[in-house]
Amino acid sequence: MSDIIVIGAGQAGASLIIKLKKNGFKGSITLIGDEKVIPYQRPPLSKGYLLGEMSLDRLYLRPQKYYDENDIKLKLGTSVTKIDKYAKKIFLGVEELSYDQLVLTTGSKPISLPDSMGGNLKGVYSVRSLNDVDIMASEFKRDKTVLIVGGGYIGLEAAAVASKKGLKVILVEMADRILQRVAAKETSNYFQRLHKKNEVKIFEKTGLKKLIGDGRVTGAILSDNSEINVDFVICGIGITPNTALAEMAQIEIDNGIKTDKYCRTSDENIWSAGDCASLLFDGKRIRLESVQNAIDQAECVADNIVGNKREYSPQPWFWSDQYDTKLQIAGLNTGYNKIATRIGENSSVSYWYYRADKLLAVDAMNDPRCYMIGKRLIEMGKSPEYELIEDIKFDLKSLLKT
Repeated sequence: MSDIIVIGAGQAGASLIIKLKKNGFKGSITLIGDEKVIPYQRPPLSKGYLLGEMSLDRLYLRPQKYYDENDIKLKLGTSVTKIDKYAKKIFLGVEELSYDQLVLTTGSKPISLPDSMGGNLKGVYSVRSLNDVDIMASEFKRDKTVLIVGGGYIGLEAAAVASKKGLKVILVEMADRILQRVAAKETSNYFQRLHKKNEVKIFEKTGLKKLIGDGRVTGAILSDNSEINVDFVICGIGITPNTALAEMAQIEIDNGIKTDKYCRTSDENIWSAGDCASLLFDGKRIRLESVQNAIDQAECVADNIVGNKREYSPQPWFWSDQYDTKLQIAGLNTGYNKIATRIGENSSVSYWYYRADKLLAVDAMNDPRCYMIGKRLIEMGKSPEYELIEDIKFDLKSLLKT
């Protein structure tokens, strides 16, 4: 019998305890989260929930009844102030709890605009938590003007929701193009056209110099010194892993909380999973900021806690919903130098990333078939010739035959 404490009640933390229970774990489990609500899905926050198409109870990963019936102790609205890895204790202010195994699923936090740029003005928001979205929801009124800072997936999804709700949307991206950090120019151009079609104004190579307003934001000065009037602002300029607790406990940090192939940290009794954890992939130490990784990595930790000694082998995939377009991504495109394009039916398209002759990743827009085939090929280590991908008469499914 062991006492397990999980710090962080997001997707990874919830997935971990659910898997522990499926594995027949009989020890005590305590899940600690700084939000006052039971674990919930985050991706729908900036889409279905904000649009009013998904109710709060549908966000929950498990109902309260699940935790009660499985004797899982929940400490919500609670912050851990210290980890003593030598005494194997954690501290919540004056309260202390002992553990046999500790798991850090502390996630990440959005990068905020500094106060010197107006980040402390009212009407400036990030999209990360349920509370964030609940607070900003009242701003989404037809004909209001919203400025979105950042042309990554979070910013573009927020732009799509705002546009669908009848707002005037301005998005600024300081890089040469939207999605530059994560996608090829072909994918960037696809979404540039999609948002333009939906009357979103996108300014690339344009940064934010400063927000202006007396207590509440009323406008913005952009990097080209132009000034625009806005009613509110959404910042989507990236996230940073929550590593402060681990750092204070002198747990090794390397682009997040450093984990080995079993998802164990530099302390043999402490594990980590999700956005906060870094792992080796293709010879590099990375973090995978996705729901899929949070689930898979957490389940690997759960397996290893019960003694399975399973190595974590990530198979990255992601998705993004914007308007009537579903983007599905398989693999990681890091280091690509060639793109193969496959045109599908009804305006569907997929872009296949290669490094030399090796298939790395696939971006599929409204093309679930190409996504699934691409995902399988990557998992199988197969790399079809570019010409076969681009030949719409060729049956891609035949490539899956061994």
